[in-house]
Amino acid sequence: MKIGIIREEKKPADSRVTLNPEQCKMLMDKGWDIVVQPSQVRCYSDQDYINAEVSLSENLNDRSILIGVKEVPISSLIADKTYFFFSHTIKEQTYNQQLLKSIVDQNISLIDYEVLTNDKGARVIAFGKFAGMVGAHNGLWTYGKRTQAFDLPRMNEMFDYNAAKAVYSQTKFPNIKVVLTGTGRVAQGAAMVLDDMGFKKVRPIDYVLKSFDVPVYTQLNSFYYAERKDGKVFDDVNDFYQNPSDYNSDFDHFLPMTDIMINGIYWDNDAPAFFSIDQMKSPDFGIKVIADVTCDIAPVSSIPSTIKASTIADPVFGFDPQTQSEVQPFDIDAVDMMTVDNLPNELPRDASTAFGEMFMEYVIPELKKDKSEMITKATVAQRGDLGPCFEYLRGYLNGE
Repeated sequence: MKIGIIREEKKPADSRVTLNPEQCKMLMDKGWDIVVQPSQVRCYSDQDYINAEVSLSENLNDRSILIGVKEVPISSLIADKTYFFFSHTIKEQTYNQQLLKSIVDQNISLIDYEVLTNDKGARVIAFGKFAGMVGAHNGLWTYGKRTQAFDLPRMNEMFDYNAAKAVYSQTKFPNIKVVLTGTGRVAQGAAMVLDDMGFKKVRPIDYVLKSFDVPVYTQLNSFYYAERKDGKVFDDVNDFYQNPSDYNSDFDHFLPMTDIMINGIYWDNDAPAFFSIDQMKSPDFGIKVIADVTCDIAPVSSIPSTIKASTIADPVFGFDPQTQSEVQPFDIDAVDMMTVDNLPNELPRDASTAFGEMFMEYVIPELKKDKSEMITKATVAQRGDLGPCFEYLRGYLNGE
């Protein structure tokens, strides 16, 4: 089996990679045939791979499996191959409909990392932790710029997370209050950063009712931010995930006293938004900065002010609730929105190494099997058609 690591060509450039040079060498020593496409933007240089005895080649036509991170431009797709990457098609994202159609038309098999799950339905490979880490850092960076109360360097200016922790230890943060939503990998990564920054984690009830003389954060699962429409007691989180349209938002308790919101949930299109534009217009809306790691774009989104994705080069925009429009960041009447949608790319070495470890532990063994249930369930397209678990994308594929 011949594997090719493709160059990331989506714009803006992404410097992550699925396997670092050391990991490639480890697999090659076990008999895997790996070739890397040269890249000028990858966080590991071509020379790093050469030093690890990994071959470079512009031409990957002899490879049976091609692995990358972000979507492959349609013009770069190679027909009749098997690809692994984050396709951003499984939620029927309009901007990638033509990508999926081209994949099907070219008889390409597409395995999407986002739906590679174990027998319990848990994802086995993701960048989520690093998205949460960078999202939390960027949220605090934004607040520092807005208030001039402290100064942080950008995460992408530091070599790795150890360098960031050294900065945190030397930074005095004011007594600000942060709401963190979610309990998965993204939220866990964000919570780790807040802990390393010296924030005190408090219970949601204390966060709402008490004052603190130290910076604090609270972490919310759906029990704290949603309520049943029928008025019955919310006593089953699984029901919320299975029937999100049966719930309304119950997040308003946290609006008056929160300075920064870090949104780290996985959001279903049928779930309620946390708050409305009208609530944002209210004097009781205290949130000054929203770091929306989830980054679903309004109007189908958990945050109505996430009107676009921002970029690593230009990470923040202002949102004026009164005009419902984008304005300059750090304006006193605006909410600052940090909506970068490729956050792990600000910690590319750490993120790539962790991703490669997961790929080697969970995916490589599946590739050895004649038939892998895990890979079948994650195959969005195959043999010129949709995969067996993705028939629901038929209308989307056909442009309906």
